[in-house]
Amino acid sequence: MPETPDPEVTDYVAIGAGPANLSLAAQAEAVPGLRGIHLERQREFAWHPGLLLPGAVIQISPLKDLVTPVDPTSDYSFPSFLVSTGRFYDFLSARFPAVHRAEYNEYLAWAARRLPTVRFGHEVREVHFRGDHFEALTDHGAFRGRHLVLGTGGTPAVPAVFREHLGERVFHAENFLRHEAVLPGRRVAVVGGGQSGAEIVRHLLAAGTAEHIAWVSRRPGFVPLDESAFANHLYHPEAAREFFGRSPAERTVLLRERRYTSDGISESLLAEIYQRIYLATHVEGRTGFIDLLPGYEVVGAAAVDDGYRLTLKSVDSVTSLDADAVVLATGYEQHPAPCTAPLAPRLRMADGAPVVREDFSVEWDGPDEHRIYLQNGARHAFGVADPNLSLVAWRSKVILDSIRDATGTRPKGSVTP
Repeated sequence: MPETPDPEVTDYVAIGAGPANLSLAAQAEAVPGLRGIHLERQREFAWHPGLLLPGAVIQISPLKDLVTPVDPTSDYSFPSFLVSTGRFYDFLSARFPAVHRAEYNEYLAWAARRLPTVRFGHEVREVHFRGDHFEALTDHGAFRGRHLVLGTGGTPAVPAVFREHLGERVFHAENFLRHEAVLPGRRVAVVGGGQSGAEIVRHLLAAGTAEHIAWVSRRPGFVPLDESAFANHLYHPEAAREFFGRSPAERTVLLRERRYTSDGISESLLAEIYQRIYLATHVEGRTGFIDLLPGYEVVGAAAVDDGYRLTLKSVDSVTSLDADAVVLATGYEQHPAPCTAPLAPRLRMADGAPVVREDFSVEWDGPDEHRIYLQNGARHAFGVADPNLSLVAWRSKVILDSIRDATGTRPKGSVTP
C-alpha cells in the first residue's frame, strides 16, 4: 500500500542517501525540532557494491566518518559501529593499515538502518518549487521541504568510443562483480589508471583465471597517491575555504596540480601488483600474461569476431589491442539528477557548473529563504576534497547550520568548524 507522506512541510527534503546525505541525516538527528526527510531510490543501502572486491580499502582515516570530525560523541560514528557490533577490540588488535571497503560499507548500512528519516525505495521523479516550499514527487506521493539538499552522487563516466558496445563484456567498473563470471579464460582490458583500475588488476592477477590482462591508462605512469602530511592538509576544512576564495583561473590550476592527492593509487597496492607480476614471471615462469600500457588513450573501439579491437594512441604512436572483455575504470561524472530538470533553468551557471556559495547552497532565482544545497558536486568551488569522503561530516555541518540559520533554530554565537 502506498505510503501517505506527511502533509506538513519539513525543514528540508534531501534526495539521495549516500555517505554525504547519511552524514546530514545523522547530524540532524541530534538537533531538537529539526525535521528533514531523505529519499533514496535504492531499496536498501549499497555503496558501490560492484567494487567491494576482497582486499579493497578506503583511502582515508575511519575517523573521517559521518560524524566524528564535528561530533565525536555521536552514536553514528565508526567507533560506535565497532562497539555496537562487538568488534572494537578485535579491530584494534588486527592493526589494519586501512579499513576495508566491505567493512566501511557495512558501517554505512548500519547507520542507514538506524536513521528514521531515511526512506529507501523512494525514487524522486520530479522536484518543483511551489512558492514557499520544494516538492519532491515519488511513487509514494509528494514530500515537501522548505529547503532542498541534492546528494545524488556521480554517474559512471563512459568514454564515447565504448558507449555503443556497453553490455555483458564491456562495462563500467562499478558493475565489475556483476559481470566477473564472464572473464575467466578471456583477454581482459582494464581501462583506467586510478585506484579502482588498480584494484581490478590486482583482483584479476590474484584470481589467475583471465587468459591475458592489459592495463591501459592515459596517465604517463601508474601514479601513486600523495598521502604526505602536507597533501593531507588539503583535506582540512580551512583548505577548502581557502580554495573557495580563489579566482576561477587559480582554481583550475590548483585542481590540476593537486589531482594525485585524491586520484592516485595507494603505494601498498602498487607494490602488491608489482610483486604478483614478479612472482608470476620469475618464480612461476609465466610469460605474456599481462601488458602494462600507461601513456595510451583509447581513441577507437570496434567489434571484431567475438571480441573488440581497441585503437590506442600515445604521444608519438598508434597501436591496437585485441580484447574479449573491457572493464572501464574511468571514474564518475557530475550531472544534474534528471528529477531536478524543472529547477535547472532557475540555477545560475558559470562555465557549465552551478555557482555555489560558501554554505554549499547554489545561486538561483528563487527566494533566499528557500535554498538548494549541493552535496558532493562542488569540486570546482571547494577543491579536490569535495568528492572525497574526508569532508562529508564538515560539509553536512555547514549545510545543517545554514538550514538552521534560515529556520531560526540555530543558537546565536554557535560556530561552524
